[in-house]
Amino acid sequence: MKKSTFFTAITFVFMTLLSFSVNAQNFSGLDKSPMDVAAFPASYKESNKLVKVAYSRPQLKGRDLGTLAENGKVWRTGANEAAEITLYVDMKLGGTTVKAGTYSLFTIPGDKEWTVILSTDLNVWGSYFYKKENDVARITVPATQDKDSLEAFSMAFEKSNDGVHLHMGWGTLRVAVPFVK
Repeated sequence: MKKSTFFTAITFVFMTLLSFSVNAQNFSGLDKSPMDVAAFPASYKESNKLVKVAYSRPQLKGRDLGTLAENGKVWRTGANEAAEITLYVDMKLGGTTVKAGTYSLFTIPGDKEWTVILSTDLNVWGSYFYKKENDVARITVPATQDKDSLEAFSMAFEKSNDGVHLHMGWGTLRVAVPFVK
């Protein structure tokens, strides 16, 4: 009996160790365009957010901005999946009131102005599946240049008198999008 119990215990330990190596996870390395989140208020201590955007941050890596975000073509506003913006309160974009909720954030880059689009299309890769009929709101805003260059595409929110501005920058390009409460 004791020999049988010992053999059973050894078999159990061996099978347990074997199962750990069989079930080991293969985790992928870091993404070339890591995900990031910008929110307002930006403080992690503030849980009562007004707006939040989740996006991937492509890098220039010596490439021209115009080849990565082509003028006149709908862009996913980042890399990988289309950027998604969550409004926690109803806000206006341009002249359109947008209900609180989550939307894809697409843009159409241009030399002097960018068109910013909120769409009901969610969980889409890139802008390949963009459908104009699913637009909720559009606004055209000026594109400006800055003396400093940003290697990685970046977004940040800033408080304004009537809401918040979403600032987008890449290379020396800068765009400010007003969201009005």
